[in-house]
Amino acid sequence: MPGVPFALPAEDRASSPYTGCTRAHWEAVADGSLAAAWRWSTPGGALLDLPGRPSRSGVRSDGLEGYARTFLAAAFRVAGAGGDDPHGLLERYARGLAAGTRTPGRADAESWPLILDHDVRGQPMVESASVALGLRLTAPWLWNHLDAGVRDRAEEWLRGALRHTPAPNNWYLFPYTVAGFLESVGRGDAETARARGRARELLAGWYRGGGWYADGDGRAFDHYNGWALHLYPVLDAYLAGDAESLAHHGARLRAHLDGYGLLFGADGAPVHFGRSLTYRFAASAAVGLGALTGHTPLSPGASRRVASGSLRYFLERGAFTGDGLLSLGWHGPHEATLQSYSGPASPYWASKAFVSLLAPAGHPLWTAVEEPAPVEVSDRVLSLPAPGLLVQATRGDGIVRLHNHGSDHVGPHEAESAAEDDPHYGRQAYSTRTGPTAAGNAADNHLSVEVAGRGSVRRRIRPLGAGHGDGWGWAASWHRPVFRAGPAMVPGLRVESVTVAVGAYELRVHRVTGAPAGARIVQTGWATGPGEGLVSELHGLYGFDARPGTLRAPQGTAFTRWAEVPRLIGAADGTSVHVCLAALTAAAPAPVPPAKAVTGVAVDGTDTAVTWADGRVTRVRFDPVSVTHQAG
Repeated sequence: MPGVPFALPAEDRASSPYTGCTRAHWEAVADGSLAAAWRWSTPGGALLDLPGRPSRSGVRSDGLEGYARTFLAAAFRVAGAGGDDPHGLLERYARGLAAGTRTPGRADAESWPLILDHDVRGQPMVESASVALGLRLTAPWLWNHLDAGVRDRAEEWLRGALRHTPAPNNWYLFPYTVAGFLESVGRGDAETARARGRARELLAGWYRGGGWYADGDGRAFDHYNGWALHLYPVLDAYLAGDAESLAHHGARLRAHLDGYGLLFGADGAPVHFGRSLTYRFAASAAVGLGALTGHTPLSPGASRRVASGSLRYFLERGAFTGDGLLSLGWHGPHEATLQSYSGPASPYWASKAFVSLLAPAGHPLWTAVEEPAPVEVSDRVLSLPAPGLLVQATRGDGIVRLHNHGSDHVGPHEAESAAEDDPHYGRQAYSTRTGPTAAGNAADNHLSVEVAGRGSVRRRIRPLGAGHGDGWGWAASWHRPVFRAGPAMVPGLRVESVTVAVGAYELRVHRVTGAPAGARIVQTGWATGPGEGLVSELHGLYGFDARPGTLRAPQGTAFTRWAEVPRLIGAADGTSVHVCLAALTAAAPAPVPPAKAVTGVAVDGTDTAVTWADGRVTRVRFDPVSVTHQAG
């Protein structure tokens, strides 16, 4: 593969006709990335101080992060090989464990920071789960050979996760994982039981159905479902040999993968949506875990196609720097993709993808011939009512689009502040080929209500329903526009939005109520850049001025240095309806341009009827929202 900074085996196009990747490629990537990271270790091996800007948690926490997250990759690598450790990885991690736990909290060259509450530089709690899981996976070859004193010190440090308060989301699975390890090595007690019971209780309350968990008490749905909320309980049950727990959590994982498996493009990219996207190919962790445990609707060949496709996607696009380190970003470095908690070692949560290596060489995940990924089988539109998402995949160009009518990452206790607008949640649509524009640039895929020249953002999203039929689907929501400048909100102002996906087209219908006189709305489409081979089209059908325009986003996206965004403008006063057709396609425009795909639009109060060129009619009603799509 071009641009990969470490040696890889020859491609095997017989068993892997889509990616050329085998289990040996996964091992080689793990080995190469670990060798590169260990060049930055402290003398005692307790911290891996990778180069780069520090996170908000500080340099020492970042060094622990380097140790813990690479340890997870090493543990999957060695455990999957039955203890074979050709590069002496476990000896390094055993030495680092001894050094880091000798005097925790001391400001010396090796000591690990203490595990405290999440709001007191709490990042070490996150890393405790990777340390615990690494120790559990490698117990026969590492933990069982440690001095008793080192084991006691490690336990005492890990118990900090059980005695302090996690963040109110997936963090509760970190003490759950720590407790699971301690119980697995005969060190369980009432404290470990409480931590695990509390996590199970919360996880049950966060389950929304259809295989989807909210990441906390609000409506945050993103890749954390796969690489955290499913991964920790399913892997815990699998390692414990707990058939009842595995059946329970595995059934939810299977349901999740029925939709999530479609969120990878034909090029291997996951949908660019949500936070912590610098974890990159960790997005395939749930796919590998499903194949490992048998709790998946995907065949072994399709599972490997998706997982290896995602790994290869990032290998080929500069995710690893020239010296073999994972950069902070998406393809290469990209500041706008990051969160303040991201430090130089944060990208190594990508290590979770190596859970696939727990499947031995003779497992069907590695022996079956690769099969097409779901996006490569046929055009498909799938509604996911629990998270309020609509998935639209087109086989011809391999693009997957995600229309967001339910995930906002706004906590139930939080105000709808426009200052906290997050481009990775607030936009109407995301895809495997595009990223959202940065906060300071023109917003893509956005409906803004402008009052006195001040534009609005979408923060809290209230789902209104979702569904799908043969080749089409819909999702709807409403939001209260909030403003960065001037008054924070306009009393009574509300926007109801419906997206109907048909083939490559996106019918977007909005009803604005409570708009003051002189207000206008601005609808934007997909952000694309020069040389990408993408076509972004946006055509007004009703309630917009006749002439579309274009906005520029000089900061670009994670996919392009510079971008353009199509724009429509319409007048709003009181109650108004606005209808447009958007399309994102690759290489060439859609077979029928959006301007010709629809032959008629009729709006009558709460009823909008759109007639397509093939004679079918999409009817969108409000009060309550309903959508039909059938022959006229």
